[in-house]
Amino acid sequence: MKKELLTAGLAVLAATLPLNASDEETEAGLPQMDVPVFAEQAAAAGIDHSYQGPWEYFVGGGVAAFDCNGDRYPDLMLAGGTGPVQLYVNESQAAEGLRFSKRDIAVSQSDLEKVTGLYPIDIDNDGYKDVVLLRVGRNIVLKGGPDCTFEPANKEWAIDGGRAWTTAFAATFEADNAFPTLAFGNYVDRSAPGSPWGTCHDNVLLRPSDGEQPSYGEPYVLTPGFCALSMIFTDWNRSGTPALRITNDRHYYRGGEEQLWRVDPGKPARLYRRSDGWRRVSIWGMGIAEADINADGYPEYALTSMGDTKLQTLDEEAEEGRPVYRDIAYERGATAHVPYTGSENKPSTGWHTEFADFNNDGELDLYIAKGNVEAMPDFASFDPDNLLLGAHDGSFVETGHLAGIDLDRRGRGAAIVDFDLDGYLDLLVVNREAPVSLFHNRGGRTEWGTRPMGNWLQIELSQDGDNRNAVGATILVKSGNETRSRRIQSGGGHASGHSGFIHVGTGVAERAQIRVQWPDGEWSAPYRVFANNFVMIEKGATEARYWYPAQH
Repeated sequence: MKKELLTAGLAVLAATLPLNASDEETEAGLPQMDVPVFAEQAAAAGIDHSYQGPWEYFVGGGVAAFDCNGDRYPDLMLAGGTGPVQLYVNESQAAEGLRFSKRDIAVSQSDLEKVTGLYPIDIDNDGYKDVVLLRVGRNIVLKGGPDCTFEPANKEWAIDGGRAWTTAFAATFEADNAFPTLAFGNYVDRSAPGSPWGTCHDNVLLRPSDGEQPSYGEPYVLTPGFCALSMIFTDWNRSGTPALRITNDRHYYRGGEEQLWRVDPGKPARLYRRSDGWRRVSIWGMGIAEADINADGYPEYALTSMGDTKLQTLDEEAEEGRPVYRDIAYERGATAHVPYTGSENKPSTGWHTEFADFNNDGELDLYIAKGNVEAMPDFASFDPDNLLLGAHDGSFVETGHLAGIDLDRRGRGAAIVDFDLDGYLDLLVVNREAPVSLFHNRGGRTEWGTRPMGNWLQIELSQDGDNRNAVGATILVKSGNETRSRRIQSGGGHASGHSGFIHVGTGVAERAQIRVQWPDGEWSAPYRVFANNFVMIEKGATEARYWYPAQH
C-alpha cells in the first residue's frame, strides 16, 4: 500500500510540471518555477541552541519570533526543554548575512526551564510584546518592556498557569474585551492512574475580566481534552466570531478526535458535533496551519501527523453554516507521507506547518518540519523537512532537496520570517537534541548560483487602544486579477508563534491595492501601494505609509 501511495504521489508531482518544460527539467524532476536557495547559517549567525529532555520533551520545541527592541527586525526566544529559554537579539543587515547576539533574560532560571513552546502577543496593549511560555508544569507569562526586557506577569494579571503539561496555545480578542482570551492546550495527564495511555488532560480558556489592566478569572475547562498539540482561532464560516480548532494526538487518547469549539462572547464554549455536520477525524495530530488559498473568505487547514498530511477545505456541497470538510491533500500533491529523498520508504512524522510565499510568486507554499518522535522503528529516521511550493494550478511541488533544507535532523517548531528584511522569507527550525537550523533565503536557484525572485510587500497593521496589533484582521492584496489573503493570528504551527510584518508575494506585479477588514468587521478604504516596500497601515488613516529599515 505504501508503494502504491508513493507511486501515486510521484504521478501528482509529474502532473504539476508545465507542458513547455525542457527535456532536461522534466528528466531531473525540476519544477519550472523559482526554487529558493537556503544557506544554513545558525553557527555563523551566533545561534547555539538545542531543544533537549526526556519523553515529556519528545513533543514541543518551539520558537517565538518578534521585535522586542523596537527596530522591527525579528528577534528570537527559543524553548530549551530541560535547558533554559534563550533570547537572541537580531543584528542582521540586508545582503550581509544573518547576525544575532545572545541576551540574558532577567527572570528566575526555574521559570525559563521545562518550556515546550512560546507565543508572542501584546496582552496589556502597551506596545511591547509579551511572551506566553508553555511548560511541563506551571505556564508562565512574561510581560515585555523596553529593549528586550521581561518580567513575570502571572501574579499581576491573575493568570493561573495551571500544573498541566501544556503543548498548544492560541489567543483572540473577543467582542468588547480590551484584552485577549487565552486558550491553552494540554497533553497527557501525568497524574492520572494508568498514565500515559488514555489519560489526556482537559484544555482551558482564560477570559479577561473588565478593568483597565489585564486580569483573568477562573479557567474555563474545555472537556473532553484529547491530547492537544496545536490549536488556532479561526473564522471558518465568515461569521466574525472565531472558533477554536484543536488538533489532537491519537497516540494517547481513547475515543478521541480532532475538535472544533464554538466560542461565542460571554457564553460557555461548545463543541461542534455530528449533528452540526462535524465529521470525525482521528490522526496523530501535531501541527496546524490556516490559509485562505483561493481568497474566497473560507480558510483551508493543513494538519500534520505521523504519515500523511491532511489538507482540508470546506465541502462545497455542505449546507451553509455546517463545518463539513473534505481532504484535498492527495489531489493537490501535499500528502508528504514519506521522505522525498533517501532510501527509507517508511511513514514521515510531521510537526510545525505553515503557509507562506517563499519565492514571491504570489502562490502560497507549504512548509512542514519533520522528524522521528525519538527512535520509532516503524517511522522514517531520516525525515527531512518539506518545502512544498505552490503551483499556479493549485497543486504543490516538493523542493526541499533543491532548496537545501533536507538536513538529517529531527525538526519540531519553526519560524518563517524575513530576518534581514530583504524581502525574502527565511526559516528557523528548532530541532530535538540537535542545533537549531537557521536558513537564509538567498534568492532563486539557477545553474550558476541565485537570482532575484518575484516582487513582495510586507505589511504592518496598528490601531489605537485595545488590540493594538489587530489580531483577527484580514488583509487582502490585489494585483491585476489576483487577490491574496492573509489573517493576523496568534496560535497555530507547533509550539511556535511569530508577530510582526505580514509578508505577501506579488509575483510580476509592481503595484497592488490593499484592503483591511479590521477585527471589529470594518473594512478600510483601498490603499494603492508600490511593491517591494514595507507598508504601515493605521486604522482610520487615509493613506498607507512606507517604512525603510535602518541599518544596525
